[in-house]
Amino acid sequence: MFAALGDETRLRLVSRLCEQGPLSIAKLSAGFDVTRQAITKHLHVLADAGVVRGTRDGRERLWELAPRRLDEARRQLEVISEQWDDALGRLKSFVE
Repeated sequence: MFAALGDETRLRLVSRLCEQGPLSIAKLSAGFDVTRQAITKHLHVLADAGVVRGTRDGRERLWELAPRRLDEARRQLEVISEQWDDALGRLKSFVE
């Protein structure tokens, strides 16, 4: 999941979905300097990582965030942050 989010284009797609809610590929690709096909490939990488999901709405496919997976990532980052804070606190105490 973190590898999928590590790409700038994919991170911008996630941000746009977060801000605007479910969007079609046409609306998602607006303002990007890449083709719709490239955006679709990026969305499939995000979908494989469980970050987004696509659903059919008539002839269109709407893409939306999968909040549960993003919540898992947030929790993992919080644990890592706490571990770093503890390690830095121990280092500070040792140095002082």
